[in-house]
Formats: sequence, structure tokens, C-alpha cells
Amino acid sequence: MNKSLYIGLMSGTSLDAIDVALCRFTEKDTSIIEFQALPLPEQIQSEISTFSHSKEINIELLAALDIKLGRLFSEAALGILKSTSYDRTDIAAIGSHGQTIRHKPKSAETTFPFSLQIGDPNTIAETTGITTIADFRRRDIAAGGEGAPLVPAFHQAVFSSEKLRRAIVNIGGFANVTLLDGNRLAGGFDTGPGNSLLDGWIMQHLAQPFDSNGDWAGGGKVNEDLLSGLLSEEYFLKKEPKSTGKELFNIEWLNTKLQKLGKDIPKQNVQSTLSELTAKSIRMAISDFNAHEVYICGGGAHNTDLFDRLRKHFAPTKVESIEKLGFEADHIEAAAFAWLSYRTLHGLTCNSPISTGASGDRILGAIFQA
Repeated sequence: MNKSLYIGLMSGTSLDAIDVALCRFTEKDTSIIEFQALPLPEQIQSEISTFSHSKEINIELLAALDIKLGRLFSEAALGILKSTSYDRTDIAAIGSHGQTIRHKPKSAETTFPFSLQIGDPNTIAETTGITTIADFRRRDIAAGGEGAPLVPAFHQAVFSSEKLRRAIVNIGGFANVTLLDGNRLAGGFDTGPGNSLLDGWIMQHLAQPFDSNGDWAGGGKVNEDLLSGLLSEEYFLKKEPKSTGKELFNIEWLNTKLQKLGKDIPKQNVQSTLSELTAKSIRMAISDFNAHEVYICGGGAHNTDLFDRLRKHFAPTKVESIEKLGFEADHIEAAAFAWLSYRTLHGLTCNSPISTGASGDRILGAIFQA
């Protein structure tokens, strides 16, 4: 396998775009050559949201959406090639995370744990003419793991520093952390909500898809009673490894907490409290790690209000954007799935049992040959 170029595709819980990263991997170096974000059409966003929240699934509509997303992922992969000097024959593989519809890891209530991502990899391989690797989560779950998070192994490979304890915090719809003790991966898990509740609340009350720079949250006041009620959720007390998603933390969950509180809280103060929830839950989750440095990636790195709260909670520990380490904050997750495809294609393990709880190291993903 002489080709060193890989494409990573990622569509997260924010549903705003398909992130595409064209990467080069060698034994000594990782570089992101090009990054693009292909916006998801509103109709597709609506269909994904319907399946993600509905308890009853129309199998035919879900199968059709699987193909629609496969075509969009193909378009995204071919689009990044058009903007560079590379051809499909230069690419070793595409690593596609897909779009998560349901994530139900092992628990006392889940007899058959699973994680379901769609975006048909057969369609991607056929349309692009590039070998495609997908379905990364289910092998880890079969080995007794949570199937998430999968990015800590990539963080370890790229961001570890021999003499430093670093916490890499990825804030997308949900937040996850990677704990790096020198070159050793000391842990990795989901801490709870990232931007998901913030986005959902501002959409519900201001009809805006997200809180730009966290301005609305920053102009409000934290309601301590509400914050205490939110942080009482059992997930925050659960020991890692652990993973979560919109199956637990959603607007219905928030509304239930508000109703139990029985107070009329100004909408802007709720937004401020949700921002504090994200920041404080991250800090609480890694309080025992005593990191020398904390680096933020994902969409949350652009939220000024959230960033300020994280700096306050972690002080005097330095909190910086991942850009300080030479990578754009939005590029990391797509690059991680390009890296996972690189590992899979070379027959190398790519889960991290300390993060997912799997019974051992596993090669992840299914290979769909071009």
C-alpha cells in the first residue's frame, strides 16, 4: 500500500454540514491538506431529525435516506478532489463515519447495545471509484465496548507530548475528552452535552440554528437551581468509559427538568445556564486528571462565551484552541476518520479499550472495495 492520501467524512449531531478532510499519513507525520464543509440540505436535515427522535421507524424511508446520504457523502469526497490537484486514483481510501441515527451503548436497560450510522458506503465506493471504509463503531460494541468515542486514539497519535499531561476536549453536539499522560492514553469518554442543547434552545425560542459566539448565553445569567438540577443527571456521576447522545440529552429532557423546577426562568438565562452546564460538566469530568494543558477543538472552539467559561473553570491551567498545536479546530473529527481508515486498510487496530471499554484492541470498520 504505497498511497498516503486518505479522505475523512464526518456528519455530526449538529446536522449543519458534511465535513471533509483530505489527509496525508506517513509513519512520522500527519497532515491535513484540504478541508471543506458541504452544507446539508434542509430537507435532509429534517429527515435525519425525524428518524433521530421518533420511536417508530419507517424502514423504507430510512433505507432511502441511507442512499441519499451516501450520494451526498460521495459528492463531498469528489468535491474536495476537484479543488485540489489530486485524482481519485491518488486516494488510498475514504473513511466515512456516516450519520448517527441511534446510539444505544450497553446499560442496564439495553439488552442488545448498538450504534446505527447511515450513508451507504456501497454507494460511496461505487460513485467515487475509491475504496471506502465505514461502520467503525459496531465491532467495538461487539467486543463489549461503547463504540464511542473513537477519536482518542487519533488524538494520542497526533497530540501527545512526552513530558506533558494534556486534555483534548472536542466540543461538537456532544463533548468528549481525551486524556494524554505524556505519550500514554490515560482515558477518553463523552462528558455530556456540547452544543446540542444550546442549539436546540435558541432554535426553539429565537429560530436561530446556533448561538453565534455565544452572545445570547453571554448576555444572560446562570440560574443555579436549574444548573444543579441538570447536573443531578445520573450520567454525570457515572464512571468512564461512557458515551452518550441525543437519546438522553435533548430538548425534551431539558423541558422535563424545567417543569420539575417549577420556576419561570427567562429564556436567555436558560441559554446561559446551558452554556455553564457544558463548561462545568467538562471540568468536573476531568478534575482528577490535573492536566498541564487543555486544548479545545470542534465547533465549541468558536463559542466565545463557552470558551471564557472553560478558562474560568480550569484556571490557572491554560486552555487554548487546538490551533495552538497547528490544526484547525473544525478539521479534527473528519481527519480522525481518515486516520481510522488508514489504520484499517493496513490491518492495524484503531479502537482504544481504555476509552470504549472493549475487551481488547480491534481493527474497526468494513472495507468496500472500489
